[in-house]
Amino acid sequence: MTGEEMLARLLAQADAQGGDLITLRAIVEEASELGAARVLERIGLSDPSAPDDIDELRELLSAWRDAKASAWKAAVEWLVRGVLALLLVGIAVRLGVGDMLS
Repeated sequence: MTGEEMLARLLAQADAQGGDLITLRAIVEEASELGAARVLERIGLSDPSAPDDIDELRELLSAWRDAKASAWKAAVEWLVRGVLALLLVGIAVRLGVGDMLS
C-alpha cells in the first residue's frame, strides 16, 4: 500500500469514526512523509545516491569555507605587511636616510 492510499484510508476512517488522537497522529505522520518525499523528488534527491550527493555537497561547502577563510587571512597579512613597509619608508624618510645614501 502506498503512502497516498494509506493517507486516504486514514482520512476515510477519521471521517467515518471521528477523529480520535491515534487516527489524527497517523494522518499527520503519513501526510508529513508524503510531503517530505515530494520535496525530495522535486529537488532531485529521491534517488539512492542522494546521501552520497549530500555528503559531497557538504565537503564542497566545507572546502569553500576553508578557502574563503584562507583568502581573507592572506589578504589581511598582505595589508599588514604593506602598512608596515610604508611605516618603515616613512621612518627612513623622516631620519633622512635618503640624504645619507646620496
